[in-house]
Amino acid sequence: MTERIWLNQYPEGVPADIDASSYPSLAALIEAGFTTYADRPAYTFMGESMTFRQADDHSRALAAYFQSLGLAHGDRVALMMPNVPQYPVAVAAVLRAGLVVVNVNPLYTAPELEHQLADSNAKAIVILENFAVTLQQCIAKTAIKHVVLAAMGDELGFLKGQLVNFVVRNVKKMVPSYALPGAVRYNDALAQGQKAPFAAPAIKPDDVAVLQYTGGTTGVPKGATLLQRNIVANVLQSEAWNRLVMDAIPAAEQPTTVCALPLYHIFAFTVCMMLALRTGGKLILIPNPRDLKATLKELSKETFHSFPAVNTLFNGLAHDPDFNTVDWSHLRVSVGGGMAVQSAVAKLWLDKTGSPICEGYGLSETSPSATCNLVNSKEFTGTIGLPLPSTYLKILADDGSEVPLGQPGEIALKGPQVMTGYWQRPDETAKVMTADGYFKTGDIGVMDERGFTRIVDRKKDMILVSGFNVYPNEIEDVVAAMPGVLEVGAIGIPDEKSGEAVKVVIVRKDPNLTEDAVRAWCKERLTGYKRPHVIEFRTELPKSAVGKVLRRKLRDAEVKAGATVA
Repeated sequence: MTERIWLNQYPEGVPADIDASSYPSLAALIEAGFTTYADRPAYTFMGESMTFRQADDHSRALAAYFQSLGLAHGDRVALMMPNVPQYPVAVAAVLRAGLVVVNVNPLYTAPELEHQLADSNAKAIVILENFAVTLQQCIAKTAIKHVVLAAMGDELGFLKGQLVNFVVRNVKKMVPSYALPGAVRYNDALAQGQKAPFAAPAIKPDDVAVLQYTGGTTGVPKGATLLQRNIVANVLQSEAWNRLVMDAIPAAEQPTTVCALPLYHIFAFTVCMMLALRTGGKLILIPNPRDLKATLKELSKETFHSFPAVNTLFNGLAHDPDFNTVDWSHLRVSVGGGMAVQSAVAKLWLDKTGSPICEGYGLSETSPSATCNLVNSKEFTGTIGLPLPSTYLKILADDGSEVPLGQPGEIALKGPQVMTGYWQRPDETAKVMTADGYFKTGDIGVMDERGFTRIVDRKKDMILVSGFNVYPNEIEDVVAAMPGVLEVGAIGIPDEKSGEAVKVVIVRKDPNLTEDAVRAWCKERLTGYKRPHVIEFRTELPKSAVGKVLRRKLRDAEVKAGATVA
């Protein structure tokens, strides 16, 4: 196994390894959190709080309801909701009943939803009514037999819940008309479950806990099969890594995390929701972080210590005129993940909050956290940090051999958080797992002599200009640092002379920013073959639900347009 040179950089108090056998299952971890922290607030949403005791009661009732339907150990249950309290309640219910969580993006189209439901063979779904019409369009082609229909205000108490639901349905018109015969309302399912017996099943560490579908950037979305022990391990790894700063929170303050990342995404699922259950932390649930005004208004009412987010959210918030209405003084750690954090954004965030962005790295296939910068660092490193406890990292050449330090190659990971494989896809699993148990990430990285790794880019995003490798992250970092640039995406486009050329798509902060100014900026900072040949200005960039810029969609648009540089 690779010598773990990075252990020399671990601060005192961070262990080299964690004991992933502390809990036999996620259900055991969840129930321990519910019991230990019963009277603490667990989730804050639209000004209302739910305690761990309430989450315990509601999830036990929903688990009993699932069992009353005849769902058997290992059956899959899809969850299709944004960050509302019903989501963590449903997750706990599914896991406590010995079932498998299938996380679904609520913004999916009907074909995307159909693929995921059919591929997972889910028998039941808990869905927010706002998205019910999507399910209606494809449910006949799936194995779904039971639908639990949630509404935005279901966990806000009777009066406030009724008011919120009325506004969402009738004022904001956010619930398109749908027909789902036989669907049961969320609160009715809870009421039925409270009258039904609940039998806690025997759940083993190697039982499947979650099917986490990848974004499909390499084709049809595949389900990363995450076992109970995978996610338990990642929770304990994250806790051990964050302890340096989280232990410094005053005893009178409950550890509080801003949950603006969607909980159906594995980053927030593990690092926000499950970690909070382990540590007794409170989550501030933000259902739509793209609404920056509403997000800042919610945060202005709260004291919080941890803020996991992606580069685009940090950037958007920091540029919003209402940014200073929030008290950022208690913020202990800002974790950047999901995409590369740009140095200009990191500098601005540090200037405005005093909290450096601690960039981490992981994938759906690794539950997700694999590496992270030191959380007590006071500067932005531009790297993805060090492997977490119990994690091994190698940089591989195309032939599978390990490259020397300082040389680029494919990042490969091994540890207790790494998936067992893709759901019912042994062919795809074989492509990414090595004989000695490493997962090949598809990301190109370079490790230095201290064990810090820098990502140069994904294999497929690399631009080949006259035989030279150009990595979009580098181009984006340079352009994003230019005054007047809000966001940028870089891609390769066909070029008759050089094979490919660089194109950048820019969202302007300064409406007077010109193409000539961008070219002049890049000429000073990039060698000739790395400079953009084509510059396009747009009002927005295509992004994933997590806020990650989708270079693939930028490339697809070029293919449709038949773009070529003469």
